[in-house]
Amino acid sequence: MHELGLAMEVIDLVSQRSGGARIKRVVVEVGALAAVLPDALEFCFGLAAEGTPAEGATMEMVTVPGRARCAACGAEVVLMQPLGECACGGVALEWLSGFELTVREMEVA
Repeated sequence: MHELGLAMEVIDLVSQRSGGARIKRVVVEVGALAAVLPDALEFCFGLAAEGTPAEGATMEMVTVPGRARCAACGAEVVLMQPLGECACGGVALEWLSGFELTVREMEVA
């Protein structure tokens, strides 16, 4: 379950940025193509936060759609899952974005 590793990285980052202040909320952008299970990440976030400034904090996830370029016609395609099809019928898609995980903001007490 790589979500635990991701949650630990998020906790490390926000803990460093908070300067030791208690963290109340963290907003994370998760790309639709990132192969991250939202429920698993949320569960792991709570575990990873224990004993840190983020203990008891809530995590909000914002799903960012993926973008790909069709090799057949060059059009951009919006993807909400790794496999997709262009309007032209092409399935050879070059991923442009949607596989990132970014801490958008945090709220401290």
